Order: sequence, then structure tokens, then C-alpha cells
Amino acid sequence: MSAHSTQAAQLTDSLQLSMPPVGLAFVDETPDGVPAYDDVAPAGCSFWQEAARRVFSTSARDHELCAIGVHTHNLVGASESQPSELQTALEAMQGLDYVRAEEVAAIPVVEQAVRHTVYGPLAEFPVAADVVLLFAHAQQSLILTEAAARVDEGVPPAMGRPACAVVPQVTNGGHAAMSLGCCGARAYLDALSDEMALWALPGAKLDAYCAEISGLAKSNGILTVFHERRRDDVAGGGRPTVQESLERLSE
Repeated sequence: MSAHSTQAAQLTDSLQLSMPPVGLAFVDETPDGVPAYDDVAPAGCSFWQEAARRVFSTSARDHELCAIGVHTHNLVGASESQPSELQTALEAMQGLDYVRAEEVAAIPVVEQAVRHTVYGPLAEFPVAADVVLLFAHAQQSLILTEAAARVDEGVPPAMGRPACAVVPQVTNGGHAAMSLGCCGARAYLDALSDEMALWALPGAKLDAYCAEISGLAKSNGILTVFHERRRDDVAGGGRPTVQESLERLSE
């Protein structure tokens, strides 16, 4: 198995993910054998869902219906209309008090200029992944938070709109982050249902995250049984000591 396929299996099995981990890489030239995206996308975040099924590459023109995504990903070669599209979108959002001028300036943007982006299932990813994306519910996010806090030596941020800002946040900072999405991403992505959030992990540290996630998933599973049995014992009129509850784990 390749390193990526091993990592994908570890993440999927440890977290019991319902959707495969997705890899993302910024490249100057599209790798041999990687097809260009062959459809029209309403927003850049829609590539994340498609990438769970197949490997492909994009350029600025594939993102042209998503001015916010073109901005956050610092895409080279965008059409001349993009600055106007971005301004119109931001003005509309400001008019709704959805975003304010000072908040726009704080939105992360990929520091390097991006020519092409490769997307695909992590298990099949053909190049080193810059970012790995996971769709996770609250219980899975608990384990991810604990693992990221160990690897990054700090609690990961929970970001809001725009959802695509989580990619530059992780790319630039080298630490994991969670995105609660935005109303746009939740409209475009079936995978980002009400109970789900998006996690982004820096690819360079993925082995470390996988190791911590694997161990913490096992620990969480054992402690969940401990607490469930302790709850049942207390509900039944008992007052168990911690040692007595630990002994119940062997039953």
C-alpha cells in the first residue's frame, strides 16, 4: 500500500468516516495522467465532494463562478471579470450585514500564487497532499480536536464563513483547523449536511495526526463503555467507585 492509501485507511477506520478523506495539492503543472476537470462547478467548494470519487485537476477558469474561492485560493489566470464579481459579491454580503469590511480583510488567502489544484481521494492521490479534507460529525470531531491539540500543541480553530478559507488557513499556518462551513457551502455540498463539519489537516504532518487519531479513537471507545456502564449502575441505585466501574469493562 502507498503512504496515502495507508493514511486514508487509518483515518477512515479510526474515525468511521462516511466519506473518504480528500487530498488537495497546489501545483504549477498538472501531473501526467491527471485529467482536467470536465464540468461546470457552481462554487469551488463543490470540488471537495467530487474529489471523494475521482482524481482531477482545476485551474482558475474552473473556479470562475466562485469569486470568493478564486480570492481565497489566490488563483492565477482568473478572467478579467473576477475583481468585479468579487466586489459585487462582497457588497451584497455587506448590505445584508453578513460580512463587514474589517472582516473581509481578515479572511485567509493562500500565500503562494496557485496555477492548478489537484483534487482526489486520499487513497488514490498521485502527488504529495498539501491539505487533507475530512467531513466529520461531532463525535468524530471530538477525536480530531484531541489529536490536533496534541500534534499542534494548541486547540484547533473552529472557522466560519467562507468555508473555503479553511484551506489557506491550514496551508499558510501548518496547523489543523475545522470549518463549520458557510451558507453557500452548505447549499452546494450534499456532504456538508446539518450535522457535519469540515476538517482540514496539513499533509506534511498527516502521519502524526493519524497516529494520534488511531490511539485516541481506541481510548474514546473504551471510556465510552466505562461511562455508559457507570451511568446504568447509578441509574439502578448503585454508587460505584471508579475501580468498580473499571472492573465492569471486562464483563
